[in-house]
Amino acid sequence: MGARRHDVSAVRRAWLAAALLVAGALPAPPAAARQEPRRAAANHAAIAYHAPSRNVGWASERRTRRQAQLEALRQCGHPQCEVVASLNGGCAALAQGNKRHFMQRGANRAEAEAKALRRCGADCAIAAWVCTR
Repeated sequence: MGARRHDVSAVRRAWLAAALLVAGALPAPPAAARQEPRRAAANHAAIAYHAPSRNVGWASERRTRRQAQLEALRQCGHPQCEVVASLNGGCAALAQGNKRHFMQRGANRAEAEAKALRRCGADCAIAAWVCTR
């Protein structure tokens, strides 16, 4: 009985050695498979505004909508600032006049600014703009 157990153990060792040789002979996975997972692109943006004080804040290239909004509110600097634009792609512009303001989106900065100025009127100027990649 002891000889048979010794034979089984020898067979197991031979299989294990063969498996290790084959595993060592296999090519390594491609470099793309070994890379760390990709992080989300930083492409969120926001504009915050407080009309009575005319304070403005903006943020771009943030990983999340929330991060962009919080940074825009922080930059705005007034406790009652509100997020007037939050985007993930394209551009936005805020035009402000004496008694009104308008935010518009566009495919690029020029388009967003033109739309905002057109809606706001002749006495308006661009207060802020932001674009994402």
